Amino acid sequence: MNKNRYMPLLMALSVIVGILIGTFYANHFSGNRLNIINNGGNRLNNLLHIIDDQYVDTVNIDSLVDRAIPQILADLDPHSVYMNAKDAQMAADDLKGSFSGVGIEFVIRDDTLRVQGVIKNGPSERAGILAGDKIVSIDDEPFTGKKVTNEEAMRRLKGQKDTKVKIGILRYGEKKVKSFTVTRGEIPMHSVMAAYMLDDETGYIRIKSFGENTYPEVLVALAQLSQDGFEQLVIDLRDNTGGYLQSAVQIINEFLPKNKLIVYTEGRKSPRQEYTSDGKGSYQQIPLVVLINEGSASASEIFAGAIQDNDRGTIIGRRSFGKGLVQQQIGFPDGSLIRLTIARYYTPSGRCIQKPYTPGDDLDYQGDLVQRYEHGEFFSQDSIKHQGPAYKTRIGRVVYGGGGITPDIFVPEDTLAMTSYYKQAAMSGLILQFAFKYTDDNRQKLNTFEAMNELEAYLLKQNLVDKFATYADKNGLQRRNLMIQKSHKLLERYVNSRIIYNIMNEEDWLKYLNQDDRVIDKALEVMRKGEAFPKKETPKK
Repeated sequence: MNKNRYMPLLMALSVIVGILIGTFYANHFSGNRLNIINNGGNRLNNLLHIIDDQYVDTVNIDSLVDRAIPQILADLDPHSVYMNAKDAQMAADDLKGSFSGVGIEFVIRDDTLRVQGVIKNGPSERAGILAGDKIVSIDDEPFTGKKVTNEEAMRRLKGQKDTKVKIGILRYGEKKVKSFTVTRGEIPMHSVMAAYMLDDETGYIRIKSFGENTYPEVLVALAQLSQDGFEQLVIDLRDNTGGYLQSAVQIINEFLPKNKLIVYTEGRKSPRQEYTSDGKGSYQQIPLVVLINEGSASASEIFAGAIQDNDRGTIIGRRSFGKGLVQQQIGFPDGSLIRLTIARYYTPSGRCIQKPYTPGDDLDYQGDLVQRYEHGEFFSQDSIKHQGPAYKTRIGRVVYGGGGITPDIFVPEDTLAMTSYYKQAAMSGLILQFAFKYTDDNRQKLNTFEAMNELEAYLLKQNLVDKFATYADKNGLQRRNLMIQKSHKLLERYVNSRIIYNIMNEEDWLKYLNQDDRVIDKALEVMRKGEAFPKKETPKK
């Protein structure tokens, strides 16, 4: 650990102590001793009173507190955090299942807010706003340039239900700004991104988070798949960063027989609390595969751990993130809050999936995924370092704690077509920019396609990789023909997927990407071989 990084803190504390001592003696000899220092008590509160009362310049105490509290919590663990009122409200909206707004999906290009998609039957669609429109003013105030940020756009467009907002639109091919008055309404936030059949027997559900409405959404998805005749199921939790524990528990309950432990929590001041299945689930016998990767965290790890430890299904993919800490939300009168870690999650076998951390060293904690990548863990199962003890599942299979859920079947990341050119194209945002520009320039034609496979067939004939390379070369990414040839399939897949996303919806986008997804292919192979359940315990003779 780098001890030098503590020097600024030690120097700051020394300065504060010096100020307090100097103030004490100054007031002592002037006959105005500061009793709050002599009497001890809450030193932080006292310090703030001193600063507010005697500091040479006017100080915004609220702003000072907003900066100080996160530093204190950061010295506890990586997931104890402070959120100001605005951030707390945004976080609540993400999991609540809905928020009040105008109903558009936007991107920022060239300091301009551009409508990427319009929610069907939402306020903006009813008002006449279209995908591809540029928002140039809000409530008669210009909204272009450096002030255009995601946060500022959401602040201006969100608002109480039934309130109105006036939006100035510059439409493609037109020079005159059009004005639309949009009445804000409730906008649903769906956590089930897709539910469709991978083949004649296999249903597929992609869950991106566990919010208030995730359980009923999953039930609707399962009912839909039942009508399609599914006999086995793939649940995709890749890049699902978690959410509400209760939502995950409710969904897991659908797949487990009665009295099976799902998860338990325990902490210094939090007695052990167990969550068990009630036996009322409708899908207790269906073959099940769960997909995870390094972006799967918290509630999604609880889901995978419960299925794995109960030998209920097969986990496929790469090792999950490793977040096994439980936070309690404590609100303040001004709308801000802290999320304080009060316990740990434990899977049914007793393993804690929280990866190791050093209090106060957030950079090392967040950099763990980079270290895994550099160590080769994304490409070889043998590179996985288990930092916790071994545990056993219900039938005696060995599983490990101390750093995420290790899948039953490892699928490495495909690097055969990876080049430095592709990495630069993806990381720079140039692919996203090109895809949006192409969509905008060809929206009229692209909108004529109703089915994803029809749009895909059209795009494959448009030589888009070459067009992208020309665009990228004009925007700072030198054309490298040999690398482009090697990464042609990856580039084509990325560009086409973003255009499909711009024109259609999340489900069509996922259908396109899943067509040649190695993890999906492995899941289907496991299903075909009848290996969705791990091997049962061999009876002892």
